[in-house]
Amino acid sequence: MSREKEDPFKILRIYDEPEETRGMPEISGICSLHAQEIQHHLGSHHGLCQVFPHPATSQLGPVYQELRTMTQQQWDFWALDTSELQAMWFSEGEIGKAAPAGASPPPEPALGQPCSSSSTDSEACALLRAIPPIPDKAVVKQRTPRGAWRVGTLRHGKKVSAIAISGSSHHVYTCGPSYIRVWDESALHAWDSAPQAQLDLQNPQNFVFTCKLFPDEQSLITAGRAQNLTVWDLAPTPRVRTQLASTGTMCYSLALSSDAQICVACFRGFVEIWDLQNQILIRKHKVPVYGCRCVDIAGNKFWMGGEDTILYSWDLRSYRRLHQYSLQNEILSITHDPTEEWLLVGLRNSDIITLHTHRMEKFKVPIQRYSEFHNLKFASCGSYFVTALDASFQCLAAPSLRRLFQVEESAEIFCCDVSADNEYLVTGSKNSAAVYQLLY
Repeated sequence: MSREKEDPFKILRIYDEPEETRGMPEISGICSLHAQEIQHHLGSHHGLCQVFPHPATSQLGPVYQELRTMTQQQWDFWALDTSELQAMWFSEGEIGKAAPAGASPPPEPALGQPCSSSSTDSEACALLRAIPPIPDKAVVKQRTPRGAWRVGTLRHGKKVSAIAISGSSHHVYTCGPSYIRVWDESALHAWDSAPQAQLDLQNPQNFVFTCKLFPDEQSLITAGRAQNLTVWDLAPTPRVRTQLASTGTMCYSLALSSDAQICVACFRGFVEIWDLQNQILIRKHKVPVYGCRCVDIAGNKFWMGGEDTILYSWDLRSYRRLHQYSLQNEILSITHDPTEEWLLVGLRNSDIITLHTHRMEKFKVPIQRYSEFHNLKFASCGSYFVTALDASFQCLAAPSLRRLFQVEESAEIFCCDVSADNEYLVTGSKNSAAVYQLLY
């Protein structure tokens, strides 16, 4: 077990997009060029697309300046598929030219540079031409929202402490004391609609603090102030599938593995690790008493943090403690990106810590304002994430940390979620949930 204290965090900052670059398409192919220039200024050597740009564009090098002045035609060229670029490189005039006899082969072209005309023959060019073009609708492009439009309010009636929204059916599940309410898509665009169903907890005194939607969106697991974890079947009619008898009375946080086979439930001083497929408690694992407010699973590790300001990681197979990072502030939330390579940690002073789950790379995004609630949620597409601080939330592009938009609400935000299809964002507050449609 290693203790990470001495190596300082590299500082990254949120920045706003300059007016003249707004509306310019996001091109993933230029990320490496941008990152190389940024890394040169920050002195980092950890690889491409892992460092975030500085807001002051005047301090960046010629690569960024060149990208800012590119014409639409040049952007379209960068956006082409690799096969399309190859077809362009082998022009009509170059086809059929043979290399001189005895000539040595030319050096390999640099990445992103056109291949030499002498490096291929007519047969290879004919083969390239035979490849049909990829239709536009088949090309998957990473989108980032440019804004959020509030389209409705879900009147839960009590504090909304946990929330989930499905991407396939756009059903929303608002959780709190004594019951869970289910809302269908028609309710998302209304301001005073009745819920589709209400799921009453076994004991009216019970309180749901945390919930997780399964990847197939057919099941939901909830926990909180209760003697069990509850797994709900959501279709065709929401109902209790099973209740897992817990050894604790207050569960603060839940984490699901990517295949929904393993669940980690967080209690004061210990965690329970469950095999959900067989409904078996695998292990009750002791952890620091004040270090278990929130938990997340990334790959074969689970990460925890809480009031003691230390972020811990454990191996899910050997249960050996792997790392711990002293973050100097109480940890309020933990989440990972869809690749499970990067971890985001929200602190009491609103700072965001970014860690790589395998390599010793760690960054800090300083915000430095006291917050009672700090929620983080990564979009399933991985191109942006939402950070909610008290009564406001903002959407940030990943990995650039460019601020896409910011929204102020009238009440404190206790929880938030983004639908898997990246169409809706929902926030939970004192007695209702606000529904936003993301604009692209």
